[in-house]
Formats: sequence, structure tokens, C-alpha cells
Amino acid sequence: QVRLVESGGGLVQAGGSLRLSCAASGMILSINTMEWYRQAAVLQRELVATITSGGSTNYADSVKERFTVSRDNAKNTVYLQMNSLKPEDTAVYYCKAIIVTSGLGVPYQSQWWGQGTQVTVSS
Repeated sequence: QVRLVESGGGLVQAGGSLRLSCAASGMILSINTMEWYRQAAVLQRELVATITSGGSTNYADSVKERFTVSRDNAKNTVYLQMNSLKPEDTAVYYCKAIIVTSGLGVPYQSQWWGQGTQVTVSS
């Protein structure tokens, strides 16, 4: 079984920084794209940042120049460095990963989500 666990959320003042981590564990053969999403109260979950297995990145317009996504393939971990935080960045942040795993000896690809970590930015 595969599991994603996020950490690093918390309360920070506007203009501050946080670094989120998301570690994948379990029967992992390979990890393809890893992504960060966020969901604020009463809003839809939105894609924040993407990083491919080759290291290519993409960001939502609202976080460009402030957030940086990276990954450590040896640790099966993706990070989200968030700088110049704004109150509108307040949300639960989730990671998602496309992972090739094995079931009964047969490899297959699927997506997994973490449980989420709360980020609150005060004004």
C-alpha cells in the first residue's frame, strides 16, 4: 500500500514563509508527477504547483514568483517553499502523486492523495 504524509503547515503572519513536505512511502516502484493543491473554505480545490519526474515545474498564476516546488527522488518527497505569504493563501494544502506500485506482483499506476495540512496566514 502507498501512503502520502504532508507536514510543515501552521500559522504565519503575512509576508512570512513556510515549507511544506510530502513524503511517499510503501510499495513504490516509481513516482511520476507530484502536485500540490489547496482548498480554502467553501471554495473548490485548486492546483498550486506541479513537478514532473524530470523536474519540470508549473505554477498557478496566483503563486508564481512566491512559491517553489521541488522534489527529492531519493526520499520520495516533494516540497513546497512558500514565501511572501498572503492571507488569501490560507487553505488546507494537499499533495498528490502519480505512483507506480505493485499489486499481487502486477505493476500498475494510480494517484494518491495526502491527508492535507492547514496553512493559515494572518494579516
